[in-house]
Amino acid sequence: MKRTLLMLSLVLAGLAPLSHADVADGHALPPGIGWQKGDVPAAFAKARSENRPVFLYWGAVWCPPCNQVKATIFNRPDFIAATRQFVPVYLDGDSANAQQLGEQFKVRGYPTMILFRPDGTEITRLPGEVDPERYLRTLQLGLVTVKPVKSLLADALAGKPLAADDWQLLADYAWDVDQGQIIPEKDVTATLAKLARQVPAAQTATATRLQLKAIAALAGEKDAPTFDRGQARAQLLKVLADDKLSRANADIVIYAAGDAIKLLGDDKAEHRALWTAWNKRLSVLESDATLSWGDRLGATAALLALYKQEHAKQPLPALLLADVRSQVAAADKASANPYQRQAVITAAGELLADAGLLDESDKLLLAELKTSHAPYYHMLILASNAKERGDKAAALGWYEQAYRASEGQATRLQWGASYVSNAVELAPQDAGRIEKAASEVFADAGRSSSAFYERSRRSLEKIASRLKAWNQDQKHAGEIGRLAGQLSGVCEKLPAGDAQKPVCDGLVKTIKS
Repeated sequence: MKRTLLMLSLVLAGLAPLSHADVADGHALPPGIGWQKGDVPAAFAKARSENRPVFLYWGAVWCPPCNQVKATIFNRPDFIAATRQFVPVYLDGDSANAQQLGEQFKVRGYPTMILFRPDGTEITRLPGEVDPERYLRTLQLGLVTVKPVKSLLADALAGKPLAADDWQLLADYAWDVDQGQIIPEKDVTATLAKLARQVPAAQTATATRLQLKAIAALAGEKDAPTFDRGQARAQLLKVLADDKLSRANADIVIYAAGDAIKLLGDDKAEHRALWTAWNKRLSVLESDATLSWGDRLGATAALLALYKQEHAKQPLPALLLADVRSQVAAADKASANPYQRQAVITAAGELLADAGLLDESDKLLLAELKTSHAPYYHMLILASNAKERGDKAAALGWYEQAYRASEGQATRLQWGASYVSNAVELAPQDAGRIEKAASEVFADAGRSSSAFYERSRRSLEKIASRLKAWNQDQKHAGEIGRLAGQLSGVCEKLPAGDAQKPVCDGLVKTIKS
């Protein structure tokens, strides 16, 4: 009864998420929002004429985190209401010229969400991995801020005073998808550490989040700069022991666990204390019904990873395996619409595989192939499972099937790169397969309007480097010559002034070198 009354009050307040039960096709745009689809220049023209900001969403129909955003944020009445304050643009990575626009706006990872002024000045990048409430608070702060985040960062680093909301924008900026927009990528970790030292201590929640982000960034560095490890450990233990702080920063607690423990567990006692505290907190988060199932499975995956990290090459205990199975079954049962399922079932399949339950992972994913709007994503996990078993033929079969089932110009190049790379790795002697696969991908590139921009460019660079390595002993000169000639033909069709042409020519040189 209390749960029913709570949900009713949330609905009346405009905060409860819509079920999206009426969404039968995962290819469909999230309903209830006046999306401008793909035409970014038209969106900015509309924004200027109406003096409204632009909200740019960059994603893909197959991308699990993108589907998570659709299932947990874009379905909320308060987000839908907020879209009346700006011009929302839905830019699918497979739409015409999307990769060119991605390079222009410095967006790479899916999803990336950016708020712009009508004149094109970037205000902030919104974090896609956080709670909907934090996301919406960040969005509203971005809509009313006087200065864009880039200017706020410059002021903070110069020691100028910032308002509490300005510090909050910096703390919740999507640093992981900045791509050098407001600061060079190599400086992000040091910058976060400096911000964590400079934020006023009185702003407890904001200071804690910046400190945690700085620790997570340090943990991700191969050679972390000097910092106070004792202070960092104390901060983490404080957060892990606090229900409110842990829940408020669940994204960091869940996804930074393993690296942070490796970084800060200098001796056995410190390591054990941190490992124990983190396990206890993850056990709470995986059972937290206020978190999305994607995050709850993430907590279970973190528990599994921590156990394996601590007990390398040891059998997993029955209780841990039972927990994995229970979480997967509950997530499967609770996920109804295609957005949810694309986010949850992929995570569940990978979790089962990480637990060594390959047959159960296969069973779950195979059942999903019949209804998924992007079954080719699940096929990659099936390929990985076969690869883990040592069944090279089955793995290659799935990689090929995934490529052939993939849809969209950028997606086909990405899946094609995966197929070619794995063919070179698993069957280097099968020259016919490798040449045919690469030739088909180059044909896809020839049909694409932006094959040599951003993600598509990186897919083709991956193929070129694999082919170069495959022919390092010159035993496949014939196949390489034909493939280089085919790609050269694609390059020749590009106009002389096209920025893609030198990229394409460079790939031909790589293949032939």
